Amino acid sequence: MDKPTHLIEFETMLLGRHLYLNSPRARVGGRLERSAYIVLSRIRMEGPMSIGQLSDAFGLDASTLNRQTAAMLRGGLVERIPDPEGGIARKFRITAEGERRLDTHRTESVGALEKVMADWDPEEVAAFAGYLKRFNTDIENLDERPWPRP
Repeated sequence: MDKPTHLIEFETMLLGRHLYLNSPRARVGGRLERSAYIVLSRIRMEGPMSIGQLSDAFGLDASTLNRQTAAMLRGGLVERIPDPEGGIARKFRITAEGERRLDTHRTESVGALEKVMADWDPEEVAAFAGYLKRFNTDIENLDERPWPRP
């Protein structure tokens, strides 16, 4: 690992593992599946979305998204609705249960991050957030799939 990019690859691999495994609820199955968390977050930002829109947003094939949304439907996290704009394709909208679970997941994640960074200076936390945003934005630009931000 003689290049900084090698270190970044290794550390992002560990980061993905730590963010999921360090939640007590993740260990007992009470936490949202990663794909559900990401899809729910996107629908919350953009409003109801069709399979085609989700496919474009994530760069995934429709069959993968059909499986993911079917599991979310069974779990009561989303519901199918007619297109509010009158289109033919039905769209997925977050249910009250989906909103509740998404909020709970996010609150737990933020709490875990705050615990990890408890000894960091506020400036360090802000700088790290800025670097992560830049890193993610650059990936989105290369992939031509920007992620909406609050």
